[in-house]
Amino acid sequence: MSSAPVIAAVDGSEDSRRALEWALDAARRRAAELRVVHVRQYAAWGQADVLVAGPPDVEGDPVLDEVRALLRDRVEHRATPTVEYVALEGVPGAVLPELGADARLLVLGSRGRGGFASLLLGSNGLAAARDAACPVVVVPRPGREVHGDGPAEPGPRVVVGVHADTPDEGTLDFAFTEAALRDARVQVIAAYPWPVQTWSAPGRLVPPPIDRDAVESETRSLAEGFLAPQRERHPGVRADVEALPGDAAGHLVAASKDAELVVVGRHRRRLLAPARMMGSVTQAVLLHAASPVAVVPPPSTQDTPRSTL
Repeated sequence: MSSAPVIAAVDGSEDSRRALEWALDAARRRAAELRVVHVRQYAAWGQADVLVAGPPDVEGDPVLDEVRALLRDRVEHRATPTVEYVALEGVPGAVLPELGADARLLVLGSRGRGGFASLLLGSNGLAAARDAACPVVVVPRPGREVHGDGPAEPGPRVVVGVHADTPDEGTLDFAFTEAALRDARVQVIAAYPWPVQTWSAPGRLVPPPIDRDAVESETRSLAEGFLAPQRERHPGVRADVEALPGDAAGHLVAASKDAELVVVGRHRRRLLAPARMMGSVTQAVLLHAASPVAVVPPPSTQDTPRSTL
């Protein structure tokens, strides 16, 4: 089993406290160490005329002191994983993604203490989800409203999006592993483009002679095939495939209502776009989902360009 910790990024805000709670639960389920990190944004070493001899004093950090007090009160009531406290200095949007290099999971709130009220996702969450080497979980503020009906049946669910043309095995594996840890089922959303239109002369859009039922059946069949390896690895996890027409992001956001987690993949690097990036579906889900969202990076050893959600 990996000895890498679950990292919770805190800054004293209510958003980071919710992220801390989620990370604490995730560390318990994984029997992993919890590392609580506070990045002080305005570092002395960021000033050109100031030198700093060493890292900041962990004992003198009021944000970490508050977390210590909070977790100390929990010890009497339930088991708490081993907790390490780390204070760092720098720009959080640059420092937090780097922490993913030796982490099992990085968890943070959707907005930090300094976020604008109008923002649905802060810059630190966006940077971590885009750049970290480990999966990143962003915990939203409560009360986000999503449109669409609730789940057809009660019970814990982990939602995952699958692109029928280019599936992401790492994203599926993360979703199944998380479902196993939570004794939940996996709800697989496989969206297909519809309606399909083609151009005809002169400048006219007409629907092609395509059978929607056939497209839906093919999409479902492909998705079921992609799940076969995961079902072998996780025989106790039930997985249901929903092949749905139209907007993948909209379906994933609707499915996030009362879900334990929504899992999406991050774009692999492309030859002509070597920088890390997120797909439009992933970004839309981060902005609007009602549940926590896990963004899973592509395998670091895989350089072949392929599209993910």
